[in-house]
Amino acid sequence: MRGPRQDAYAGRAAAQAMLDGDHVRAARLLVPRGPEAWIAFDEEVRRLHSRSYGALRSDRIEGRLCDVDGRIRASALASWRVPPLQLVLIRCADWAAPVRERARRVLGRMVAKNPEAILAFLVPFALRLGRREHGGWAVEQLEAALSGRYSLLAAWWRPGRPSTTWSWSSLTDEQSARVLEDLRTAKDLPTRRFAARLTLATQRTDVREFARRAAAEHDPLTARMWSDAALAAMAADGPDDAAVDTLLASRVPMVRAAGVTALRRAGRAAQAADHLTDRSGTVRACARWLLRQDGGDPYAHYRGLLADPERVSGHAVTGFSECARRSDAPLLHALLDHPADAVRAAALAGLRRLDATPEDAVLLPLLEDPSASVAREASLCLRPVARRLDPVWLALRTAPEQPPHTRRAAFHLMLARGGAAASLASATLLADPDPALRALASHSALAAARRRTESSSMNRPPRGR
Repeated sequence: MRGPRQDAYAGRAAAQAMLDGDHVRAARLLVPRGPEAWIAFDEEVRRLHSRSYGALRSDRIEGRLCDVDGRIRASALASWRVPPLQLVLIRCADWAAPVRERARRVLGRMVAKNPEAILAFLVPFALRLGRREHGGWAVEQLEAALSGRYSLLAAWWRPGRPSTTWSWSSLTDEQSARVLEDLRTAKDLPTRRFAARLTLATQRTDVREFARRAAAEHDPLTARMWSDAALAAMAADGPDDAAVDTLLASRVPMVRAAGVTALRRAGRAAQAADHLTDRSGTVRACARWLLRQDGGDPYAHYRGLLADPERVSGHAVTGFSECARRSDAPLLHALLDHPADAVRAAALAGLRRLDATPEDAVLLPLLEDPSASVAREASLCLRPVARRLDPVWLALRTAPEQPPHTRRAAFHLMLARGGAAASLASATLLADPDPALRALASHSALAAARRRTESSSMNRPPRGR
């Protein structure tokens, strides 16, 4: 399992292994990991040094570069020809100015050997360090190098030379394009955002390419940058049907909403009706707005969908309830017997949104509905009036022979009702076979015990009285 938290744990474990002399295990834990592992390694080595008053020290270059003594860190940078690149970059943000300046010269020398590969490798590390007091330097240098401006990285290790002498180490346009392409497809989320922002600032791209990148991106923020660029390009150069269709096919709701917005400029506003039943509320809202701008009536379109059993869907019911009035409650009430689970659940949610929930006699049987979503919505409708429900009837619905979603819905109502019956149900469900229900019962039991403890402490007479 890989992730920032696991990488940080591996970095701390590698620091302990290195100081214990197990260099093989330390390398196995540290080398294949990402930026969080190296940053955690640096912090853990320094912490262990401080706790041991310097008794725990390693002669390895990795340990010397993370030492609490700035003189040792500076000497490690000067005495090793090829120090670990990740730790050199961390030292570029060091709090000690002599260490920081020497690390930047060493980094410039290392980058000059293979700028394209090393700059691409450094971006995720530099972005993590950019939040430090002296960490913005590396991000600025990377932006300068990848955007085609002259980079100071190659001149840092010989600052006496004029900058034009070292222009040979700058990236060419082809190299910058290759690096940015690799960064745009990286798994690391901050790296993709950095690459998208830098690409939009430095490269001239076709509107269809903007739309393609927006549709292929899964991160909402990055996809929003690409879709905004596509809309701006179409506003400047005119509509493009292929780009609009690409935006509409995206999996990110914000990108689909941008595609719906672009339909108006493309002269395709009539197609807004096709997106009134989108699974995203943002896209449905954009479609309703566009349909009204084109002279249409979303409300009438939704009523037509709900009146046709073949065309009605859960998203259509949800969209209708978003623009319906309380007088439309009977239309939603009639859908509680629909064979589709999503339609029944959406109808209950719509009635709750309109503050027109059915009577208890209608909602209570829905707790035993075969659909978990319907039972959940029925429970949500009943929670404001849970105190008037029969606790014995609810307790029977938490019995082991009931489906898990029925037990969960009934237990939520017992918790909303409170009292001794809720406490008894919490204690009973601590052994429930459903892990989610066990966790909920445990949490409620602990909360009840905490409230009893606080109440008894408040009622205790003051000391000495």
